[in-house]
Amino acid sequence: MARLLNYFLKGLVLLAPFAITVYVCVRVFATIDGWLGLPIPGAGFFATVVLITLFGFVASSFLTRRMLAALESMLERLPFVRLLYSSTRDLLNAFVGEKRRFDKPVIVTPFFGGQARAIGFVTQETLDSMGMHEHVAVYLPQSYNFAGSLLIFPSSAVEPLDAESADVMAFIVSGGVTMPPPPRRSGPVARQTPTAAPEQIAGP
Repeated sequence: MARLLNYFLKGLVLLAPFAITVYVCVRVFATIDGWLGLPIPGAGFFATVVLITLFGFVASSFLTRRMLAALESMLERLPFVRLLYSSTRDLLNAFVGEKRRFDKPVIVTPFFGGQARAIGFVTQETLDSMGMHEHVAVYLPQSYNFAGSLLIFPSSAVEPLDAESADVMAFIVSGGVTMPPPPRRSGPVARQTPTAAPEQIAGP
């Protein structure tokens, strides 16, 4: 009986991720097809991808960039719309595009003098405009959650992590269950000694 239960649990672990992935994809396809009223399954999703790609191509031209900049400037003047638009834009830019922010993984000591280490991402390499010279902003994502904390560290207290950002993010979000991210290149990363305690700016 115990062996049968073990086989069942092993099969559940192997099949559940596939089943959930297929279910989510089917639901997304069906929802987009329903919005566009297309009878062919998946046609709506394909059409949406093509339209977004085409819009990105058109937006790359000089004239279109000028028009989008003018529209963006107008949206920035509207109180509530400005908050919604800028928050969505900055969130997307943090993960994709030319202004990605989560592309510099680092290791920090969240508590001065402690032995614990935390993995995060440098989102701002200079805070001179805030009068905090030689400090950086480090975002610490939380496991199994969309929240995180923004901490300010001295530049000397930040140790670069030699790994791909996507692998590091997956390792953090999974709570360390996934395989640790492999190094991007050979050779150890130079370690730096923390010199001051971090200053917490925002929490989850």
